[in-house]
Formats: sequence, C-alpha cells, structure tokens
Amino acid sequence: MMSDVYFTPLRAEGPKEGEGGRVRGLFEAAGFEALIREGDLTAIKLHFGEQGNETYVRPAFVRPVVDKVKEVGGRPFLTDTATLYGGSRKDAVGHLLTALAHGFDLSSAGAPLIIADGLSGKNFVEVEIGGRHLQGVKIAGDLAAAASMIVLSHFKGHSMAGFGGAIKNLGMGCAPPSGKADQHWASKPAVAEEGCTGCGRCASLCSRSAIVLEVGKAWVDPEVCTGCGACLACPEGAMDLDWERMPIFIQRLVEYALGAVSGKVGRLGFINFVMDVTPECDCAPWSDPPIVPDVGILASKDPVAVDAASLDLVNSQEGIASSALQSHLRRGEDKFRGLWPKVDGSLQIRYGEEMGLGSSRYRLIEI
Repeated sequence: MMSDVYFTPLRAEGPKEGEGGRVRGLFEAAGFEALIREGDLTAIKLHFGEQGNETYVRPAFVRPVVDKVKEVGGRPFLTDTATLYGGSRKDAVGHLLTALAHGFDLSSAGAPLIIADGLSGKNFVEVEIGGRHLQGVKIAGDLAAAASMIVLSHFKGHSMAGFGGAIKNLGMGCAPPSGKADQHWASKPAVAEEGCTGCGRCASLCSRSAIVLEVGKAWVDPEVCTGCGACLACPEGAMDLDWERMPIFIQRLVEYALGAVSGKVGRLGFINFVMDVTPECDCAPWSDPPIVPDVGILASKDPVAVDAASLDLVNSQEGIASSALQSHLRRGEDKFRGLWPKVDGSLQIRYGEEMGLGSSRYRLIEI
C-alpha cells in the first residue's frame, strides 16, 4: 500500500505562505479535519525542547494546528512525557516551566499544557502489542486516554536511533520514564578503562547513581543503569555503547510506537518539520548548526511514510560542510550515517512497516 505524504517547501511569496499558512494548508490537504470529532480531547504531541535547546518546533508552528483542531470541534492540549535522564524535564513541574520558558503558554500556543505521564512519570497504562521483543508496552495515561492525536515532530539526527521523527516521537515520546528504560535496555554503556581518568564527570551526570569510582576508574552497575546515555558526555570519550545491540534498541522503540497508536486507528495525524536538521535530538541542552539546508514541512496519516519521505528529502540535499557532517555530503548519500556510522536509522522504517505501523511506500504531493 502507498501512503500520501503532503509537502510544502519553505519559500514564501505572500502572507498566506508564511509559517501559519503553510501548516494550515498541510492540515487541510492531508485531511486531518476528518480525524477529529466534536468534543474530542485531542493530544498535540510535542517535544518542548530541553532547557538550552533552541531548535524544537516553535509555538508559531503549533498555534495553527491548535486553531484547526478547535475549528472542527476538538479540545486540544499540548503534551509530552518525563525524561529518563536528569534534565530540566524529568518531572512535570520542571517540564512545564521549561515549556513555558520556550514560549508554550496559553496566549501564544492557544491550548493548555498537560504532562501526560503525571507529576513524576507514574501515570501510564499497559498496552498489549505482541512484538518481537516486547509483549506489552507502557504508554502515558493521558495520551492513551486522548480520543485523537496530532504528532508534531522536529526531524533531526539522533545518536542511537540514527534520526528522530514521527516514529521516535511516538515510541520514546509517548512512554513514561519506565517505558523509556524498556527501550534503552539494549543500549547500556560501558567504560573503556584505558581511557578513563577517574574525573567523575559521568557519575555526576548519572541521575540514577549507577556509576561509581573504584580504584580511580568509573564502573557502571548494569542492574541500576537505565541506559539513558547521559554519561556519554565523558570528556575523555571513555564511555561507549554496545553498538552491535543498537538494532534491538531501535526495534523496541518501534514496538513502543505501535503501542502509542493503539486504539486510535483513523484518529492520527503526523507533521514533520524538516528544518534546523541538527545532529542531535532536542533532548540535548544545546543546538548544533544544521547539517543540510532547510527542506520544508510534511504531513501524513502514516508515521512510517512521513519519516521515509523526510529521510529521503534530507538525503537528497547537499550537506553543509561547515557542520558536524564531515562525510556523506553529496546528494543521495545517507546524511545520518555520516553523523552516526554505527547506526542504521532506516531500520525504523523497515521494522515499522514489518510491525504494521505504516508503509515505507509513499506518494509525495507538493502543495
């Protein structure tokens, strides 16, 4: 089956082609109005950006979606879930303060903010999926309870998934911390002792106290470690992941994405913002320059297709030589492989299709 993916480039020649006009046009062209019924509590799934990050989807792009949902009778709320690592969004209070600091208040975004897994990430439901690795997954309670959902994703690189788009926003973004730990189970770090200087930086970054110093070297307790990856910021590069197990992490992420859409067949829309295509996720408390020029915005009812189209459009660009991308710069080359050579991000697409999450075959329709 081939899915429709609607695309608008970023050039503008009039007021209707500005940020809001483009998003409204995509919402209408993709048929999202039919996804929402009168009175629906509609989740607008976002990533509000870690404190210090600057490339999250901005409120100016979110407001047109909120307004369109209201026009068709929905009752939208902006939402995300707590992080696994100890950043500014590890609980609902810090998360809301970060979102407000990034401009997501009621007057600018037009909808209230709800952290979907509760005050400390304990509000979730179990969803049966029958996956290869997981029989059931944990999905944030308020996302599971929403009648419909529009998923807004910043398409960018990711050190463990290759890239982050709609699939990752579903799989990782709709899970509470315990669900994120289920996915990161396959990606726990280890110390290269010959490179460790015993500086203690990794231990200070670990929110679970899973790292201790023994005889001047760091040691990771695998029973306590959740695999969040915060310790990879080791200044000596002595902390690394088991890259051979990264496909298992990606497959678990996709299985969680399948759980996130459970019960919402025909009630889901996805918009990918392929701009500011940074090397790292918006969980990073910084924003490195983009690796390719801005591409545009895409919308589809199919999360696999919209990610496949976004990936193809990124790879069709000439890489920016002054960015973190130092290989695979030519048009047609896999840009995220150039950033993360040990990670095959396209596995998200292939396994997503295998699991019935969507189709890798798409028809790109420019509006």
